[in-house]
Amino acid sequence: MTTVSQAAVPAELATHPESGIPGPLHAPQPGATATLIHDFRELFKVKVVALVLVTGWGGFYLGSMQSGISSVQRGLLDTLFGIGLVSAGAGALNEALERKIDARMKRTADRPMAAGRFSLAQGVIAGLGALFLGALWLLLRTNLLTVSLALLTAFTYVAVYTPLKRFTTMATFIGAFPGAMGPLLGWTAARGRMEWPAVALFAILFVWQFPHFMAIAWLYRDDYARAGIRMLPVVQPDGWATVAEALFFAVVMIPVSVAPWRLGMAGVSYAVLATLLGLGYLAYTIRFAGILRTKDETESRMLARDLLKVSVLYLPLLFTTLMLCATARH
Repeated sequence: MTTVSQAAVPAELATHPESGIPGPLHAPQPGATATLIHDFRELFKVKVVALVLVTGWGGFYLGSMQSGISSVQRGLLDTLFGIGLVSAGAGALNEALERKIDARMKRTADRPMAAGRFSLAQGVIAGLGALFLGALWLLLRTNLLTVSLALLTAFTYVAVYTPLKRFTTMATFIGAFPGAMGPLLGWTAARGRMEWPAVALFAILFVWQFPHFMAIAWLYRDDYARAGIRMLPVVQPDGWATVAEALFFAVVMIPVSVAPWRLGMAGVSYAVLATLLGLGYLAYTIRFAGILRTKDETESRMLARDLLKVSVLYLPLLFTTLMLCATARH
């Protein structure tokens, strides 16, 4: 541990204590309360939790529609609260396991455990606490199936996907399973059982993730390489495998996205709109393939960033469309 005072180290020469990345050790900081709030947001991966909650809401809403409109509001907040806690706990445990890896990547070096503002013990306690409270809440407010699936999701994310990232590119495929569980958890909370419409919602989330993941992996391939994470652009840097995987799943996304229509969850208007949205997603994925021809890193990053932005817009638009076009069953 260094004992050199902060004043003795010029900001332009300082490096992060674990990553070795040049930059100021201590930029001007906000107040202690604001910093603590920011750190908890990062620790619990609030942005990821928000996506899980949005898709969980969609699953609960659509599941409730199958029992009648009057049941839509019943238990929604309880379900989302429990799912949110479990997701937050899993996120904190993921950061605890990856704190040293995070410290080597520019985009994650300032996370609270990577930067040393939270200790390992604090992160683990916070993660386990949120996980336990979320599971208990779901057990008391929903049903055993939803609790079991939520805990299986957290286990797969933390204990399987997280360590595998350092050994195989298959980790991305495995990580897509817990990443797609949001609507399935919402559905089982509303209905108490597994059904084909719930599987269709799961499939939409599962397939959607791959173009999204490939855009992120290409954007941050240098970071991933520095941290020893075996993403496709790291293992096969020419980009062919990255583009092929993104294109394959973007094509598959179109028939998968219309599955709710085939299952009677929504009318033909949904099928038309879902197809149009899917074609738009595919168009940007085809555009992303331009990374294979360009030698300009700025253009390459722009293509990946554009696909990433479109993927983030596409999913809520698709779910909103489905919810608006959903057909109630009594």
